[in-house]
Amino acid sequence: MHFEFTEEQLMIRQAARDFAQTELKPGVIERDEHQKFPAEQVKKLGELGFLGMMVSPQYGGSGMDAISYVLVMEELSKVDASASVVVSVNNSLVCYGLEKYGTEAQKQKYLVPLAKGDVIGAFCLSEPEAGSDATSQRTTAVDMGDYYLLNGTKNWITNGNSASTYIVMAQTDASKKHHGINALIIERGMEGFTVGPKENKMGIRGSDTHSLMFTDVKVPKENRIGDEGFGFKFAMSTLEGGRIGIASQALGIASGAHELAVKYAKERKAFGKTIADLQAIQFKLADMATEIEAARLMCLKAAWLKDHGKPYAQAGSMAKLYASEVAMRTTVEAVQIHGGYGFVKEYHVERLMRDAKITQIYEGTSEIQRIVISREVLK
Repeated sequence: MHFEFTEEQLMIRQAARDFAQTELKPGVIERDEHQKFPAEQVKKLGELGFLGMMVSPQYGGSGMDAISYVLVMEELSKVDASASVVVSVNNSLVCYGLEKYGTEAQKQKYLVPLAKGDVIGAFCLSEPEAGSDATSQRTTAVDMGDYYLLNGTKNWITNGNSASTYIVMAQTDASKKHHGINALIIERGMEGFTVGPKENKMGIRGSDTHSLMFTDVKVPKENRIGDEGFGFKFAMSTLEGGRIGIASQALGIASGAHELAVKYAKERKAFGKTIADLQAIQFKLADMATEIEAARLMCLKAAWLKDHGKPYAQAGSMAKLYASEVAMRTTVEAVQIHGGYGFVKEYHVERLMRDAKITQIYEGTSEIQRIVISREVLK
């Protein structure tokens, strides 16, 4: 077993850390307060190559490995999870699926600008009545010969109003159940495609989360990804990699909260000494550090498996399940260590606590991860 990072991986991590501190941290509280999408920062992330990290340079990507992706996601998420989720979705759910399953024409038209960061993408699976039960797609794509007629609604779509390219799952043949679902590439501006109001969320408030409505949208057959009925398998495959991204986001939120708690504990004085000298605080910090390190190793293992072409579904689900729960426990304790100051916005930890919650919900709830893990255990 080797635990050392390569020189390139360390450089990538440092670049992400520097970007988070110099570009994301200033204004992050204001963006959260006003639910402002970090458009300028996302554009710069694209220029750094972080929006197409694992895409081959042949298609405009950076050609990095999944371990580098984990390192970048952790560093960005320490400061601004609303920005890091754009990196996660664009890389794991949009670029990955297009590169692995798209036609050459689809890659040239859609993947190249996405990987270069010229535009961003969105992954559209969830619906008002199809969250964890992803097989119950009510959005329909009726086969009209040389095109599909798309109708329906998608909910909680990250990058909903900022994306240019949308991958939409829709039911073409209900009699085949999940085998009748297709994955279709939708372009912003297609007639009949409208974006609903932005969701007013508890956390990741800067993230652009919207409902999408499709009314008789004509989607050319060449925009279907894979064979007829491949959509559900496509969605599940891309989500396997997406869980590594969200696990790393949760890791970063926890790690960022812990760093703030350590700093505050060294500065805050009570009873004639810094609170870092109090064993009650020391034990909290020790438990937080131990759980964060365990979560980090789980994220890196899942990424290593992916990099080496080995099955990583179980490892990814374990990492997401554990890291998201560590993020909640750590951020709650970070607020507690800050005391009253932890309850106000300027100390950042209350925002990290609010941001942590979504990591237990999106891209597969903790309950769904337990189903995935138990199925692997019981094989």
